[in-house]
Amino acid sequence: TGVQTCALPIYRRESFGAGLAGILEAVRRIAARGDVEVVLPVHPNPTVEAAVTRALAGVAEVRLAAPLRYPEMVRELDRCDLVLTDSGGVQEEAPTLGKPVLVLRDVTERTEGVDAGVARLVGTDPTVIFAATAELLDDERAYAAMSTVANPYGDGEASRRIVEHCRAFLGA
Repeated sequence: TGVQTCALPIYRRESFGAGLAGILEAVRRIAARGDVEVVLPVHPNPTVEAAVTRALAGVAEVRLAAPLRYPEMVRELDRCDLVLTDSGGVQEEAPTLGKPVLVLRDVTERTEGVDAGVARLVGTDPTVIFAATAELLDDERAYAAMSTVANPYGDGEASRRIVEHCRAFLGA
């Protein structure tokens, strides 16, 4: 396939029921484009696992994966072109790798990403999710507008700076 879309992870309790069903329907529609591979690590919560398996098992272009350890998740984020998630942590991590984030929630505590333009709240309506995904996949300008913004969560150099300051303070 030409493009890869990652849905990492989908597990929040407020999405259970109709919200999760809407997200999974959107994933089906995205995969049906035929030019997208959806990688979805399945959260071990039995409610999530059952819904995901029921909705997406056997769907072409959807790869259901076991939950990922952190290094594997970062590698998958780095490989993908676009992230769909309801995870707060992933909302912070994906922009570090220049990945636009569609937040599968109506509200987020990570408002910096939305304010900076690296993340967009799309909720759980499958039509809205599909339209936002299609826009980013099909419109280079829209994609660039979200993927080339300065990361509001930092530049990944904090640990190096801390070491430098400690060495300077200690005279090393």
